[in-house]
Amino acid sequence: MHTMNNSWFALSLLFLCFSLKTYVSFGVDTISANQTLSGDETIVSAGGDFVLGFFKPGKPSNYYLGMWYGKVSVQNVVWVANRENPFSDKYSSVLRISDGNLVLFNEAQEPVWSTNLTSTSASSLEAVLLDEGNLVLRELSGNSSTSLWESFDHPTHTWIPGMRMRLDKRTNVSQRLISWKNIEDPAPGLFSLELDPNGSNSYFILWNGSRSHRYWSSGPWNENQKLFDDVPEMRAN
Repeated sequence: MHTMNNSWFALSLLFLCFSLKTYVSFGVDTISANQTLSGDETIVSAGGDFVLGFFKPGKPSNYYLGMWYGKVSVQNVVWVANRENPFSDKYSSVLRISDGNLVLFNEAQEPVWSTNLTSTSASSLEAVLLDEGNLVLRELSGNSSTSLWESFDHPTHTWIPGMRMRLDKRTNVSQRLISWKNIEDPAPGLFSLELDPNGSNSYFILWNGSRSHRYWSSGPWNENQKLFDDVPEMRAN
């Protein structure tokens, strides 16, 4: 009887493992052209540092596609795709590669977010979550790949080391970090951080997106001392 109980326990454990593998992604960091992400499924960067999946910050009917730290016990979201377009059912909503883009479809199968590329082929594409926290859509060719879109070029509210905060001098448009509207709503809020469009290498915090309402400045970058002039805390070390 003891041997039979042990065999039944082992069989049950094996069945549970296969069941979990069916519904949950364990360490898979890539969405290929024939794969989707939905419900409680996630992709996890190779080293487990970042996770991409659906999350709910507060309101019971609002879900978002986001990225958070994989090795922190409390979910700390660092990037949100559909900030202004939540969906209500994560099990019938899906993230997949469609027409050369990574696209998020809501419960009505309407697109609520996309990488929005216009000149890509629909074949040989994959989206991979890297260990630095960068979600990359890339085209595969033999043993090499070409990056077509990166979340590092589209920051939301959190700066991650390696992410670029740039100013396009041709258009005078800066990449911005924009705060959440409130703790339960990741829609763009009232405060934003950007590089000085006048080329001083200073960073500004703006109120309501207006450069005439400057809330804070880092001061210019001091190359000799390797710090921002108006951030005295950097002198401590």
